[in-house]
Amino acid sequence: MKVTQIQNDADYALVEESICSPQGSSRAEKNFADKAEATKIIVDAVRKRGDAALKEFTDKFDNADLTPEQFEVTPDEIDAAFNEVDPALIESLRKARANIESYHSKNLRQSWEETLEDGSTIGQRITPIESAGVYVPGGKAFYPSSVLMNIVPAKVAGVQEIVMVSPPSYNGTIHPVVLAAVKIAGADRVFRIGGAQAIAALAYGTETVPQVLKITGPGNTFVTVAKGLVRSICDIDTEAGPSEVTVIADATADPRLIAGEMMAQAEHDEEASSILITTDATHIASVPKAIQKELEALSRVDIIQTSLDNNGRIIVARDLEEAAALSNLIGPEHLAIYTEKPRAVLENITAAASIMLGNNTTVVWGDYIAGPNHILPTGRRARFASPLTAEDFRKVSSVIEFTDERVQNLSDDVIRIAAAEQLTAHARAVQMRQKK
Repeated sequence: MKVTQIQNDADYALVEESICSPQGSSRAEKNFADKAEATKIIVDAVRKRGDAALKEFTDKFDNADLTPEQFEVTPDEIDAAFNEVDPALIESLRKARANIESYHSKNLRQSWEETLEDGSTIGQRITPIESAGVYVPGGKAFYPSSVLMNIVPAKVAGVQEIVMVSPPSYNGTIHPVVLAAVKIAGADRVFRIGGAQAIAALAYGTETVPQVLKITGPGNTFVTVAKGLVRSICDIDTEAGPSEVTVIADATADPRLIAGEMMAQAEHDEEASSILITTDATHIASVPKAIQKELEALSRVDIIQTSLDNNGRIIVARDLEEAAALSNLIGPEHLAIYTEKPRAVLENITAAASIMLGNNTTVVWGDYIAGPNHILPTGRRARFASPLTAEDFRKVSSVIEFTDERVQNLSDDVIRIAAAEQLTAHARAVQMRQKK
């Protein structure tokens, strides 16, 4: 784990440069470039050959010999999977669903219309998109939480058809816990397909898989690159990179809790980033010591250790204002503030996708059950992008209706502007409506 102590402005400038450099700004970029050509071949094949290519890649990459008729998971299979799952876990998933639904219901914009003095109207009309495709990762692990975080906001938004895809990584099908989450969340159709081929199928449609208007959900590098390739065909949420956490701490923070936060992020994969920005130099020794002690009880030790060795970092800042400034440069996916007065630090934060305040609040609450979404911008994108919400599944149409009076009052102004832009047909369209 890299350690840097900032003692003067020159030290700060070096840290700032390391964060803002092209190499440091997006750890995933090179990986994306390396996978781009292979991903494009997969996407083009599915676009041109549909189910035949989908079958070929499912067999090749997921080791699942499925016919197109077997791609879709039946309602009976979903019910059977639901009945396999521990009732206590079902109750926990239902509680998570309720919290997610409640949170996402609170930030919905409303349609509105204003009648002007002359009787003309202007306004906006909010409508849900008609269809959405949800990608839920499989492979090394299974993620019922991602099912809820994608589908529930789409349901809140009023999406008519929600199609979920997930790799057949569990005996040729999808893990029962994931399918149980599907039943709780309420997807309309589910397909056991994954990877770039699943993204292409959702974007272009095949003989079996319906085409959708938006694709959301995290995945591996191939999935992320594929989403970028199809974003001119349909909307996507974000091109997510490796998971990230930044912790801001002072002398009141418990090294064990800091260690736990960094390890929880590091266990996602070897590319995950865990950064501590602290005003207490004793954390240089105490946090790594706590990590090594806690590692003994964890299952993904090698992944955590590799992640922290390669992408872990401790920065000792001169004060909390400087710590906040550095965090804003990073623009982390997750920010945990473990200080005596976390809300005072929050006042200086302008770029973080999900913010946890105080020692009681681990990032994990947001991952599973708090209510806000865990589908978040990564790779410094939190400086300009936001978490997934129900609003991302809705669209705005502006509505205009002019009366005769308004036509006459504004025509000359519009004709002048159109003439300045040398758009004579624009001017003529207005002139046709003027009264002689």
